[in-house]
Amino acid sequence: MSGVWVFRNNGVIQLVENPPGERKVLVHLPTGEVISSYSSLEQILIGLGWERYYEDPDLFQFHKRSSLDLISLPRDFSRFKSIHMYDIVVKNSNIFHVRDM
Repeated sequence: MSGVWVFRNNGVIQLVENPPGERKVLVHLPTGEVISSYSSLEQILIGLGWERYYEDPDLFQFHKRSSLDLISLPRDFSRFKSIHMYDIVVKNSNIFHVRDM
C-alpha cells in the first residue's frame, strides 16, 4: 500500500493513496506514450514477448515463457495503481518508466 498519511482536524490520521498532485502514470519510453488502457499496454507487452495468462478471471495477467515472471493487474483499469506500474517497470527495464502527472 502506498500513499501519504494525512492528519485530520479531529486528530485522526488517514492514509490517502493518491493525494492531489501525486498521481503516477506509466510511460512507454520508446514512444513516450502514457499508458491509458489495458489494450495499449497489452499490445506493447505482447511485442516484448509477454503472453496473456487466463488462469484467474479477476485479474489481467501476463507471463513470459522464458522466465518465471508474472504480471498481475486488477481487471478494472481504474484500479491500476503505482504498485502495478512499478512491477511492470522492474520486469521490463529500460522500456517503461513511472512519472508524476
